[in-house]
Amino acid sequence: MTPRRLPVDTTVTAPLPGATQRLHLRAAGVSVVLDVTDGRIPVLSHWGADLGELAATGLDAVCEAAIDPVPHNAVDVPVRIGLLPQQSDGWIGRPGLSGSRPDGSGWVPRLVTGGIELDGQPTSATHLETGPATVGFALADAEQGLEAALEVQLLPTGLLRLRAALTNTGAAPYTLEELTLAVPVPAEADELLDFAGRWTKERTPQRRAFTVGTHLRENRRGRTGADAAHVLHAGHAGFGFRGGEVWGVHTAFSGNHRHLAEQINTGRRVLGGGELLLPGEVRLDRGERYTGPWLYASYGDGLDAVASRFHRHLRAREHHVDRRRPVTLNVWEAVYFDHDLARLTDLADRAAALGVERYVLDDGWFGSRRDDFSGLGDWVVSDEVWPDGLGPLVDHVTGLGMEFGLWFEPEMVNEDSEVARAHPDWILGPTPSALPLESRHQQVLNLTIAQAYAHVRDQMMAVLSTYDIGYLKWDQNRDLLEAATRATGRAAVHEQTLAAYRLMDELKAAHPGLEIEACASGGARVDLEVLEHTDRVWVSDCIDPLERQQMHRWTSQLIPLELMGSHIASGRSHTTGRLHTLSFRAHSALFGHLGIEWDLADASEAELAELRAWIELYRERRELLFRGDLVRADRGESSLWLQGVVSPERDEALFSLSAVGRAATSQEPRLRLPGLDPAATYRLRPLLIGERPSNLIAPPWWQRAVDEDGLVLPGTVLLHAGLTAPLIDPEQGLLLSLRRESDPAAAH
Repeated sequence: MTPRRLPVDTTVTAPLPGATQRLHLRAAGVSVVLDVTDGRIPVLSHWGADLGELAATGLDAVCEAAIDPVPHNAVDVPVRIGLLPQQSDGWIGRPGLSGSRPDGSGWVPRLVTGGIELDGQPTSATHLETGPATVGFALADAEQGLEAALEVQLLPTGLLRLRAALTNTGAAPYTLEELTLAVPVPAEADELLDFAGRWTKERTPQRRAFTVGTHLRENRRGRTGADAAHVLHAGHAGFGFRGGEVWGVHTAFSGNHRHLAEQINTGRRVLGGGELLLPGEVRLDRGERYTGPWLYASYGDGLDAVASRFHRHLRAREHHVDRRRPVTLNVWEAVYFDHDLARLTDLADRAAALGVERYVLDDGWFGSRRDDFSGLGDWVVSDEVWPDGLGPLVDHVTGLGMEFGLWFEPEMVNEDSEVARAHPDWILGPTPSALPLESRHQQVLNLTIAQAYAHVRDQMMAVLSTYDIGYLKWDQNRDLLEAATRATGRAAVHEQTLAAYRLMDELKAAHPGLEIEACASGGARVDLEVLEHTDRVWVSDCIDPLERQQMHRWTSQLIPLELMGSHIASGRSHTTGRLHTLSFRAHSALFGHLGIEWDLADASEAELAELRAWIELYRERRELLFRGDLVRADRGESSLWLQGVVSPERDEALFSLSAVGRAATSQEPRLRLPGLDPAATYRLRPLLIGERPSNLIAPPWWQRAVDEDGLVLPGTVLLHAGLTAPLIDPEQGLLLSLRRESDPAAAH
């Protein structure tokens, strides 16, 4: 059960002079020790492996053991790095709270703890130990007129998350510049891993040493970004998927945001994150409050353990998606803007015959939208293209037993559109007379203006009320440059982001069961907050299976497979020009929410038969894929990637071997299958669908498994000794299916 959530407007009581309170939270192999000494700001004395039960003396010992000695030429007391770091505690790094009043005061707050709540109930206990819980800290600087509520949750999955809210209690306005939370990591965490990327090449890993200074990842795109840090990790040098202690943080916000890793010259290290506020964007009058985004923090032995905490948290939500994720056909790469009823109904017939369960009509159905130069923002069905409305297509699709989905881009507008001509002031821009540079021939509609928001909402509601639509593909195809309300010049990214969330929520509330896919030029809006309002993300506009191998591998570091849109494209990739076999295209798409983006009229009968077999395999195994644990093998520099999904009971698994390049030697490292039960015995069967991978040279065990309906081996052998790897050409894939044998003697 998820702990009760602390209201962010916790009443701040008078500080308790000299009060010391220490709390120990434990869940799923993780311990979190919080220390409030002398009423000062909370410190995270330990976040990592479970410490077991601690008596009061043990808890004191943990907190005291975390205190540094006082070095020469430093402040005369041990430096405390609070969850909201501040100079008054001796911290000389980046402050957690930064802002000021019109006269320049208020920029060096001295927040102290005035009260603590545990799961919503005040506590004055000096020592407290509990399981997963929510701890609320009421902080205040009475002299400077600032109050803060700090919320710390250890979830049942062992995932830690925290956020802060700031209230101005002073008479003069307070302009907030930054509210960034930080969590300490040990000195042994001497290597960083986060991600870079661009359009069609999202989530490219990058590593560097954790050195003195600040590794700062600031995103000013107004959306999560194809180049977002995604998850910023720190760990023991050389940490991999299956080993090495790792600590990772993720800022859950879809607008401007930051991640940071910082080490000062004492050797102290922190990871942190928060919203990146533009100048003047948050100006608090007396009594007004700003609430920052969640900072998620995951600890584990290896990257798989870190990812697993994120996955289990998402899967435990009440509103998480059903594991029977429908096979989806999106028509974009099949027809683009060429909307023709006969062609689209024929595509629907072909899709239904293959076992497709959802059909999505993409861009081009509305207004003057015959290309990407005009019509965006006019969410009315085009009489020119659809003289009888969308009804004939919707009815045909739903009559075939498929759900109908529709593309929107609610936050964007073409200058050549009815809405832009009627309301040019609704476009985000720096001044009344200036507009930002266009991107993809479009601008951004200012949803912070009530009338603009109502225009979009009402037009979308009208379409959803007219037709049987169960799914929206919600696109967002440009960065937010010079994003201000034109009448005032005030920055608007913060409020624009919240307005997008609010619109998603309003549409879903009015149409129960409606699913929304978050797409932003592909994978530029992938974060844990947008997934509180949507039901899957589009990983990338690139469906090249080789590129998707990398993007799926690292997108899944944060989100589980069922939330990743993963489609089988046509033979020649529309974004890279590469040619791939159907087997590799389907192989790469299988470990995700499977779909198709291909003009099926161009497919041969043999291709259709193979495609049908892949869809059948997906439908048979999606329960495993979307409830099991993702495991990824550490194979050094090998170009043969090995990953799999193992059921929670460890009685079933599906592994993927993907050749993403050509090895320097003819012999690959052995295949050691992670995540299995060493006490179990498994029957291993190779799965081959469609044509045999080119130049497959199978080792003896493979052929025996094919000839004898599987190879029976102990879990210890599969985990530790491994199997010799088959030899295959680059950009080919193989599948291994494993099931636990009921009779342990079967191996003999």
